[in-house]
Amino acid sequence: MKSLHYILLVSLLSAAAISAQTSTSSRPGSVSPAAESKASADGRSGSGKRGPVFRANKDQIVAAQTMLKTKGIYAGDANGKLDPATRASIKSFQKENGLTATGTLNRATLEKMSIELTEKQKAIPASQSSYASADKRKRRTSNDDKPARTIFRATKEQIMEAQRLLRSGGMYSGEESGKLDDPTREGLKKYQEANGLKATGTLNQSTLEKMGIALSDRQKAGAP
Repeated sequence: MKSLHYILLVSLLSAAAISAQTSTSSRPGSVSPAAESKASADGRSGSGKRGPVFRANKDQIVAAQTMLKTKGIYAGDANGKLDPATRASIKSFQKENGLTATGTLNRATLEKMSIELTEKQKAIPASQSSYASADKRKRRTSNDDKPARTIFRATKEQIMEAQRLLRSGGMYSGEESGKLDDPTREGLKKYQEANGLKATGTLNQSTLEKMGIALSDRQKAGAP
């Protein structure tokens, strides 16, 4: 009889323990220890919320585009849109200023451009990944004070004028298209060889000057 009572008591206690455990795990809003650990590892709270995302506003994009235009890195309109041309020019600026070339207007880039942050943006710290590593900076240049090299590009009008000159000299037989196609490059090489210039096949500054073709103001500003 005592054994029967003992078995009934153990059964009742086991049922109560299982009921309590089920109630706890199914309670709304409860988070298991495993879930809490995963949320912590992901940098989120148990509610799944992430930290604030840094976004530049339209006025800041306009200011950045205007500044990039003055540096000759961007040739588009200051329209406040992060279009491909704007992102490409931002990457160039970032490479020249020790930042990671992301093409985005993050906090580090805006600060480097001396563009004022909003109060909300000031509360979001700059990511360490926004800054290029020392190794990358050393590979880019051995002298931090050395100005970035400006890439020389001939205009369409200059190419057409060069094609006209090459045709008159029998070094080119194509159209005056304003495009540096293969026949034009071959004609330029012939001209350069004949005039003691390095035969690069490009319409660089020395070739334009030898041809008597005037440089643009922008080209003059970037001339060595």
